[in-house]
Amino acid sequence: MDNRDSHRTVQSPRLRPGDRVRIVSPASPPSREGVARGVELLTSWGLQVELGEHVFDQWGYMAGRDEDRVFDLNSAFADPGVRAVIATRGGKGAYRIVDDLDFDAVRRDPKPLVGFSDITHLHLALWTRCGLASLHGPFANWSDEWSGPASAEALRRALMTTDPVTIHRDTSQASAAVTVEGTATGVLVGGNLDAIRTEAGAGLPRLKGAILFLEHRRGTGLGEVDRALTQLTRTGALEGLRGVALGQFLGFDRDADDPTLGGWGIADVLRDRLTRLGVPVLGGLPAGHGLHPPTVPLGTQATIDTAEGTLTVQPAVA
Repeated sequence: MDNRDSHRTVQSPRLRPGDRVRIVSPASPPSREGVARGVELLTSWGLQVELGEHVFDQWGYMAGRDEDRVFDLNSAFADPGVRAVIATRGGKGAYRIVDDLDFDAVRRDPKPLVGFSDITHLHLALWTRCGLASLHGPFANWSDEWSGPASAEALRRALMTTDPVTIHRDTSQASAAVTVEGTATGVLVGGNLDAIRTEAGAGLPRLKGAILFLEHRRGTGLGEVDRALTQLTRTGALEGLRGVALGQFLGFDRDADDPTLGGWGIADVLRDRLTRLGVPVLGGLPAGHGLHPPTVPLGTQATIDTAEGTLTVQPAVA
């Protein structure tokens, strides 16, 4: 597996008014209403918005067949006029097409990919194979109730300016109770915990020298987080890590009164698995599957400071 410690980060050119952007559906299908609102928003920034050929396809729970979803992605990466690629949603299916990405096209003409959740698989592949910085940010399947003006402005700034991004700890988040004091600097890598665990042994880059960003939404309960973090530890994936930035771990409040859990909650699992790494851990970052998501660059230098309660990340664009 490539180790990006010895490779420079590849930043795409920042977007400017008049640039073309392509909306694609690498995972599950979006709503037409949501995409229409996303197009309206991006157009208001002066961008020319295009839709991939298969954006609204459906094949089971995915937005079309594997070959069609990856066709849209690769067409966007290969088109020199397209300056950013924005996913409509996560869900399921991006993990099925990562090996078929046109990495040569990405290396020839870098452009940022925007998305989160299942799109984590693509972020990891683009970083591992190309060193490409990307954006953990809201989908083009836009909802003003879910995202809102602050999320829109954060995405615009991440795409169209070269300002660093700072995320502040929110003490109301479940992961805020997990802290190992200190500061750490390294390349920020990560995203959805389930996606990262799935890539272990299949495409997860070496994390030596990195800050690992993790977020998750509850599925089966505390055990899923325990299993994922234990698997990452056992595979050696976390060796040489410089720090951990914890985003939102949503839905685990329902476990609070479960007598079978011995009084443990999600913070206990995270603390038990992560403190033994012996690196700074900053919890409570309001980034993940919750309302009003920020846009967080991935693949660039970042610093966590537990005293200040901040994650500061260098831009994905230049």
